[in-house]
Amino acid sequence: MTRNFLAIGECMVEMAPTGEGTYRLGFAGDTLNTAWYARRMLPEAWDVSYLTGVGRDSVSEEMLAFFEDAGIGTDLIQRFDDRTVGLYIIQLNDGERSFSYWRSDSAARQLARDRTRLDAALAASDVIYFSGITLAILPTEHRGGFLEAVKAARKRGATIAFDPNLRLRLWESVESMCASVMEAAAVSDIVLPSFEDEATFFGDVGPVDTANRYSEAGVPLVIVKNGPGEVLWQADGVPWTFQVPPVPEVVDTTAAGDSFNAAFLASHLQGADLEVSIAAGARLAAQVIGRRGALVEQPEAV
Repeated sequence: MTRNFLAIGECMVEMAPTGEGTYRLGFAGDTLNTAWYARRMLPEAWDVSYLTGVGRDSVSEEMLAFFEDAGIGTDLIQRFDDRTVGLYIIQLNDGERSFSYWRSDSAARQLARDRTRLDAALAASDVIYFSGITLAILPTEHRGGFLEAVKAARKRGATIAFDPNLRLRLWESVESMCASVMEAAAVSDIVLPSFEDEATFFGDVGPVDTANRYSEAGVPLVIVKNGPGEVLWQADGVPWTFQVPPVPEVVDTTAAGDSFNAAFLASHLQGADLEVSIAAGARLAAQVIGRRGALVEQPEAV
């Protein structure tokens, strides 16, 4: 029986440095990155789809063709006559990345405008994955309806996975960001935060504090990523840790967390135990940060 993995968010035109003073055009975005890797990690018995908004211009057509070539379903993507997709440029300094964005009026911001269409999309999905960036790009008046739709899908039996992915520049304030993230966590089965971000904006002293906060919000499974440090997971309030193997060379940390999420979820959704699934996430993330760009072609089996 076919199962359906749906990722929701914004894909953008990516201009990534080649190391030769030039840039390579591609397509990426946090939830799209996870969908792209999930398609490679999940068996053919799973369908992987993406829910977003695009325009009707040539670059939007190229993006849709890219999704289809990658095996990512596009039937749920909305088209807008008066909008197009966003763009960002990656800049690197010793493997660490910074971004410049052009996305203020992107079509993806309207992905939750039609509640009836949104409900139908979520109703057809077994696993729904979204992020704090998904929430951040939505107009304030659409966020509540989006989370209501996710909550309803969970009640019908869908598994909800959420990466807080805290990016303050996309939000009205720290308070708005933190409140929305905790509201999203409360309707999720799996939350995949990054400790560095959580410490910055929630004041968590250690990964256990991050795990406890989400567990207290009612999240059954919390996986706290911590860069090269230990991954801490907490299931039903009980914490465990996994030591991430050292990475030989860090070239570009773009999509490290996104790829981890994909491999972890692909393994976990197929019934592997949590330590095995976390190890799969760590191995894929290590491969990704050893090369340039968000999407690494032909990753080794994890």
